[in-house]
Amino acid sequence: MRQFFYILCLWTFVSMPTWAQGSEVEMADALRANGKIYVVVAVLATIFLGIVLYLLTLDRKVKKLIKD
Repeated sequence: MRQFFYILCLWTFVSMPTWAQGSEVEMADALRANGKIYVVVAVLATIFLGIVLYLLTLDRKVKKLIKD
């Protein structure tokens, strides 16, 4: 069962770029033209960094609880 899950995830990530090749995203073009795409990227990077930091602190707390 685990191998099936790994194969399914791998297939999904490998085939994902082919899903978007036939369509053009007008919103992304408009954001890029106005220079607002950098704001979107900055917000997404901040959210991602916040999630990573939260998970790291949570991991440290769990390790500390396991030791005690």
